[in-house]
Amino acid sequence: MPLLQPEKQTDELIPGLPNEIAELCLLHVPYPYQPLARSVSSSWNRAITNPSFLLSKNTLSHPYLFVFAFHKHTGRLQWQALDPSSGRWFVLPPMPLPDAVCPTGFACASLQRQGKLYVIGGMGSDDVTSISTALVYSTATNRWSQASPIPGGRAFLAAEGVNGRIVAVGRNETDIYEPESDTWRKGAGLGRELSRYETTVVEGKVYVTEGWWWPFMFRPRGWVYDMERDTWREMGLGMRDGWTGVGVAVAGRVFVITEYGDCPVKVYDEERDTWRFVEGDRFPREAMQRPFAARGLEDRMYVVSSGLNVAIGSVVFVDEGEGGKGGVRVKLTWQVLEAPQNLVEFSPCSCQVVYA
Repeated sequence: MPLLQPEKQTDELIPGLPNEIAELCLLHVPYPYQPLARSVSSSWNRAITNPSFLLSKNTLSHPYLFVFAFHKHTGRLQWQALDPSSGRWFVLPPMPLPDAVCPTGFACASLQRQGKLYVIGGMGSDDVTSISTALVYSTATNRWSQASPIPGGRAFLAAEGVNGRIVAVGRNETDIYEPESDTWRKGAGLGRELSRYETTVVEGKVYVTEGWWWPFMFRPRGWVYDMERDTWREMGLGMRDGWTGVGVAVAGRVFVITEYGDCPVKVYDEERDTWRFVEGDRFPREAMQRPFAARGLEDRMYVVSSGLNVAIGSVVFVDEGEGGKGGVRVKLTWQVLEAPQNLVEFSPCSCQVVYA
């Protein structure tokens, strides 16, 4: 069925094509160019803003990898998006931030199905002044806008999207952002401050740990936050001790890409509170230089390295016995997408996978 009613079709969208075919062409315009496409003509604007078109666009949307990075020599901050299916990169509009900020002081989060990125808090270049700004990027408009600032300002914190909200953790506090009302509310306090905040989310629970950090004299601390119950509990000892790298949630499990050797990948067994190494391909260490940023979606993990090369790991679970009694083996296969030359001088701070 055409997206425009016959009585409203006064112009051909694309000369020589039926409008229903032309509309399908517009649906496949990459998301960053949709706002530009609206300015081509009044007929294109009517088609793209039609509710039926927007519904179809949401149905056809697919995941993009968004990478927040800084230039290694100039310190310039930049967001870019990768379409994994085509290997094409797009540079996002610059964030409305002060010129002098610390690249690693921000927390980044996303609401994947809503097509929204969030950048929260931050630190001025003086390493003293915390920033309270909260910014939101919409893939529908390819624009940044201001959200309500996080109370009190915050820096070197962590944030995650959980069940349609944003949970920010840092400085012994938990703050929850409600996008519909553009308001923040306090959650249960963590009770103590960590040296750093490494987080991931599985089934509505936020796993927070500081991981092993120099000089490795003290065991890492870690907690688990249940947002619906607004409660914290201490993370299992085995999970804390084995969190030896960058954590990422894939297919309802927590994985870690370790920071030593050839960067083997481990998966956490919650029932036994243990980690075990994943089978299959070796992590493509030759193409991937530290530091890493990682994010998972469904059965895939996306890892961004210094220089913005991207490794995409596909996870397969193999049931080893009838009814699962023989256990489940986990295997990984990797694909590497090398960054274009104009991005090789960037280093990742964070990455998010968002539908657009």
